[in-house]
Amino acid sequence: MRTALITGASRGIGRSIALELGRNGYRVAVNGLHEERIYAVVEEIRQRGGVAEGFCANVADPSVVSKMVEMVTARYGAIDVLIHNAGNLQDRKCGLMTDPEWNSVLDVHLNGAFYCIQRVLPFMAPQGGDILLMTSTAGLKGSVGQVNYSAAKAGILGMVWTLAAELRRDRIRINAIAPAALTDMTRPVIEYLMDKHAKRNEPLPAFWQVGEADDVARFVGLLLEQQDPDLTGEVFGVNGSQITRWQKPLPVLTVNGGAEDFFTAWKHREEKQ
Repeated sequence: MRTALITGASRGIGRSIALELGRNGYRVAVNGLHEERIYAVVEEIRQRGGVAEGFCANVADPSVVSKMVEMVTARYGAIDVLIHNAGNLQDRKCGLMTDPEWNSVLDVHLNGAFYCIQRVLPFMAPQGGDILLMTSTAGLKGSVGQVNYSAAKAGILGMVWTLAAELRRDRIRINAIAPAALTDMTRPVIEYLMDKHAKRNEPLPAFWQVGEADDVARFVGLLLEQQDPDLTGEVFGVNGSQITRWQKPLPVLTVNGGAEDFFTAWKHREEKQ
């Protein structure tokens, strides 16, 4: 029986993934910040015949993450799967954003991913394993009013591409998922936009027409079943039944002639558009 540690698993996408893996025979370590929510998920997994334990811990605190990993491994002996799903939002335009708002989002999404990965690796390397990180289209394309969130999610991409090469020899795969789903975190924004566009008699933009958390969970379950060792360093978009594979950025204009020639080519490029 494999063990999966899932951060931010007390609600939303994390909860759906925890329930899915519980159904699939995993021992599930359910992490979150609120004990009552954590243990509601644990109890639901157990009632369905699964195995689960709850671990209340703030992933932004490295010492707390260390203790959590120690507790999980003391209970189960190893961690086969790490899914870093914990997240938060502190949306504001860059000029108005406070230092705490910037740091809070980077601490949970990006620093939290690093703390969890680094602490889990010693308990994963002997038998290999899987690491899944949640990114976002905000990290792939940017998102106005979310410079902290976009930066954190873009950092996740660099982490995935680097660690895919670094951990391959240890048979550890690492991939990222950019989910689009109606959750507690996205619902306020989507409902606001639905109301806004409805008042204008306009359809909701396709970007905001999202699937469910269970769609993401099903994808995760199937991804973990794949035996392909080359299935690493990938970024997948999941929106309902629509699955997208994103590729690394590619150079689109290279000029061997110095800055002057480059900007001449740049102007010609713009004229062709």
